[in-house]
Amino acid sequence: MSTFNSPVQLSNIFKPKIWGRRDLTPLFDTPDSSSEEGGQFANPRIGEVWVTDDASCFLNGPAAGMTLAEASEKYGPELHGRSWPGRRFPLLAKYIFTSDWLSVQVHPDDAYAALHDPGNLGKCEMWYFLQTDPDAAILLGLKPGVAKEPLPAVFKAGTSRDFLQSFRPEEGEAAFLPPGIVHALGPGLVLFEVEENSDLTYRLDDYGRPGLDGNPRPLHLEKGLEVIRPELPPLCDLPRLEKREKYGTRRFVLASRFFALEELIVRHAANFHSSPERVEMFSVVEGEGRFENEAGWLAYRSGETWLIPPAAGRYRLVPRLDTRLLKFYVPDIERDFRQPLERQKIPPGKIRQIIFE
Repeated sequence: MSTFNSPVQLSNIFKPKIWGRRDLTPLFDTPDSSSEEGGQFANPRIGEVWVTDDASCFLNGPAAGMTLAEASEKYGPELHGRSWPGRRFPLLAKYIFTSDWLSVQVHPDDAYAALHDPGNLGKCEMWYFLQTDPDAAILLGLKPGVAKEPLPAVFKAGTSRDFLQSFRPEEGEAAFLPPGIVHALGPGLVLFEVEENSDLTYRLDDYGRPGLDGNPRPLHLEKGLEVIRPELPPLCDLPRLEKREKYGTRRFVLASRFFALEELIVRHAANFHSSPERVEMFSVVEGEGRFENEAGWLAYRSGETWLIPPAAGRYRLVPRLDTRLLKFYVPDIERDFRQPLERQKIPPGKIRQIIFE
């Protein structure tokens, strides 16, 4: 019998950023520097809330008090599932809150990271926009015709935004960011990001501003220029493919070999079953209610993230208030995305636009 037979909750890790915010409502109560949670930093301007960080702690269940890294090392496939035999958690997910521009950056793929930053994975990621101010913007991909040769001078001069494609994201929009695409987030955004469990980032342009310590943040031009792929198109404003369910709606946001994201709107009690192949995660964006299974029930509310281990079996999600969940996991693309969408008679062209193999 497995150690993990019920949903388990992870703590959030708040990360200070120079471009962050002091108000994270309605998702989170913002910690201040005098609180136990805020004591990890002096500046209460929060830019990121990591929900599956290696340092996230289990708040219930057999691993209560252990960090995600410790539990992953100890339990491995019992926690992750048969499809992920490694001893590190498969995905990093976070909420991002912006009040200023993030640096212009690029990520390497796994092969480059293994060669040049041993011990690190590359970084394929996605964005899902939850709130966008009227003047919010993102930069995604080089403008057509821009080559690599002039970029070193552009980055050093702090003028790279003139050479990147700019978009105004809408709430509910998703974007897929493969390794090699140059990108930056602008102010006025709240989004959910899912990626390989890696924070390997090559900063190209930080506009000459100081970091939290008062000193300019370092750039990584040599490595960044090596991994930039000018030909990559911006993959944003993807089709919104939804399916009606008895409990509400299920949206297939996007899938890649590294991760998949679905959005569930749960208005009525819903029956689910864990996957024996993998761990699945629910991050609660809105609402409150409870998980029920043979062992009892557990209350949830917005801002929390719950893991559904492979051996959890049957469970019910019973909303007290209408609940909006982001479900993320390492998918079987055919079984989890392509086949359900084909059964709905979704045109193959639209399906291809949200699947990245």
